[in-house]
Amino acid sequence: MTPEEKIRELGIELMQSPSPLGSYLPSLRTGNLIFLSGILPLKDGKLYKSGKVGENLSLAEAQECAKIAVINALSVLKTQIGNLDRVRRCVKVTGYVASAMNFFEQPHVMNAASDLLYSIFGESGRHVRSAIGASVLPLNAPIEIEFIFEVSD
Repeated sequence: MTPEEKIRELGIELMQSPSPLGSYLPSLRTGNLIFLSGILPLKDGKLYKSGKVGENLSLAEAQECAKIAVINALSVLKTQIGNLDRVRRCVKVTGYVASAMNFFEQPHVMNAASDLLYSIFGESGRHVRSAIGASVLPLNAPIEIEFIFEVSD
């Protein structure tokens, strides 16, 4: 099953690529690599949830935010390359989690993003990853995720 078919099967609806919130590019291609700027969990132009995980957001809520960020990232990627079947591999994922001082489950938050990528791309969705705790993120977002994808010509 292709990634495009898998997205449909999972009931995921990709949106129009969101506009950047500042003076930067949402994606940049160099050779066969596409780098995505930090992606927030936006739905209909607004944060799905805000705040810090372990303070006013649960692990489950943060995991849902991570999935939304993946969907937003795939929307940006599809705008860049036209068809997600051209993805050869998800190379790297860097996740930032706005965390309460006593929250240490950043890898578990990011597992939701990693698992969704695997569900869509199979073995090509396996990637290297960092999960970093942060004191605050843009717009008071609970998570922000950067991605690097390899694509075919």
